[in-house]
Amino acid sequence: MAHEHTHTHSEVKDYGKAFAIGIALNLIYIIIEASYGFMINSLALIADAGHNLSDVLGLLLAWGASYLVKKAATEKHTYGFRKSSVLAALLNALILLVAIGAITWEAIGRFGNPQIIEGKIVMIVAGIGVLINSATALLFFSGRKQDLNIKGAFLHMAADAGISLGVVIVGVALIYTSLHWLDPLISILIALIIFWGTWGLLKDSVNLALDAVPENIDKKDIEQYLASLPEIEKFHDLHIWALSTTETALTVHAVVHHACDRNRLIEAISDQLKHKYNIIHSTIQLEDLSKTDCTQNQI
Repeated sequence: MAHEHTHTHSEVKDYGKAFAIGIALNLIYIIIEASYGFMINSLALIADAGHNLSDVLGLLLAWGASYLVKKAATEKHTYGFRKSSVLAALLNALILLVAIGAITWEAIGRFGNPQIIEGKIVMIVAGIGVLINSATALLFFSGRKQDLNIKGAFLHMAADAGISLGVVIVGVALIYTSLHWLDPLISILIALIIFWGTWGLLKDSVNLALDAVPENIDKKDIEQYLASLPEIEKFHDLHIWALSTTETALTVHAVVHHACDRNRLIEAISDQLKHKYNIIHSTIQLEDLSKTDCTQNQI
């Protein structure tokens, strides 16, 4: 019986500078927005400043996870702290859901008690928010498909840009009309848009936290590939899970013919898993056909 463990570390882009810039810009904007909100007694601006503060906390969470992912393994944490990126993505999704609930609750209350708001100031302050939040979202745009943690940060800032844009529209409308019910209506529409994006993030992060096969991995295709190898008679205990939001691991027991070149077979399988499926951490255990009686979960 033989086995081999192979792994390579894919190059992970460093988003530390992006997080630092995004957090700094948003903290400055929160101070400006909250100050004007209290100055003109605008609950919309004050509430949005509070929402932006929750997103800054989300960015801090994602930044911490992106740092922990790179830390070396320890005696207790033998895989390192890669899973922290999955937990950060999950917490970011939960924070977004709380924010959606708060926005919706406030909006429903405002239908019965619309607030009189000075439209011009609201429009200008919210317009600054659109620029800052859009710029911050763009910092994470390139990594949103490769890393669920970065996707969470991107969705946070894109959602904020959408919220600020909705407030701008309300501000413009209030300059020329007295339709104060537009404020809660736009807020609910924005909340629905945020929910649509957040649901996918929540589902993916929960699945990864439960060690489900990542969405970008075709398990059936891997099974067909292993079954097609002439050296392998059968295989079992195939497990595929996410080490982090960017790295995938695989383990498998393969029953092989005694005469096969085991080292070459392991190298070939590992190379295929890496280049075709982007599985950089694989453990392949080979069992002798003439000696094994392992029949559980055989494919």
